[in-house]
Amino acid sequence: MRLPGLGGWSEDPLWSYVYPWLVEHERVGGAAWRAGTGSDLALLHDAAAELGTLPAGSRVIDVPTGSGVALRGVRPGQGLDVVAADISATMLRRASDTAHRLGVADQVRTTLADVGDLPFADATFDLVATFTGLHCFPDPHRAVVEMVRVLAPGGVITGSSIFTDTGARYEPLRRVAGRAGILGPMCTSDEARTWLCEAGCAQVELALHGALGYFRAVKAGPA
Repeated sequence: MRLPGLGGWSEDPLWSYVYPWLVEHERVGGAAWRAGTGSDLALLHDAAAELGTLPAGSRVIDVPTGSGVALRGVRPGQGLDVVAADISATMLRRASDTAHRLGVADQVRTTLADVGDLPFADATFDLVATFTGLHCFPDPHRAVVEMVRVLAPGGVITGSSIFTDTGARYEPLRRVAGRAGILGPMCTSDEARTWLCEAGCAQVELALHGALGYFRAVKAGPA
């Protein structure tokens, strides 16, 4: 049974308003994030900052973009080609608004897309960003395969997720968010590592922090 008033991602869930507000308001939002997840919101900002280190001409996909949290890492005038992808048209409108507000709209295009069947050729992107998204997908394994497929050899996939092996303390969070339709089946951190390796990533780093884990992997080049 879905909890009333929260909504799933096919609708316009309350969480889609709360999450970006927390990210925008680092002091108050960071305290609330820490209380709820046991994690440090600065880790998200640090991970997104990698987008700002990419050279001009780099191709990036942010999936699911949601309200465009990852776009905060893009610098005005940087010269990136960023695809903000999401299954929700509402989220894409919010991401577009975020890009305009940050002065990076000239580098961002939005695309309605299902992460389980991304409409892009193999090796299209130099970086895949997927922050707080893997735990939302109905088939996280398939999502990992697709995200690595569209990543060019030597490219990076970076993201964060709630994992199911972060202890009993966070089980109520997982249960309530699952019933609300915010979280999908999720996976363990070991499963995520295995899937990334099997999909073709040679370097996989994953560190748990509270209910979440942050991961970064590099796609292997030709043998």
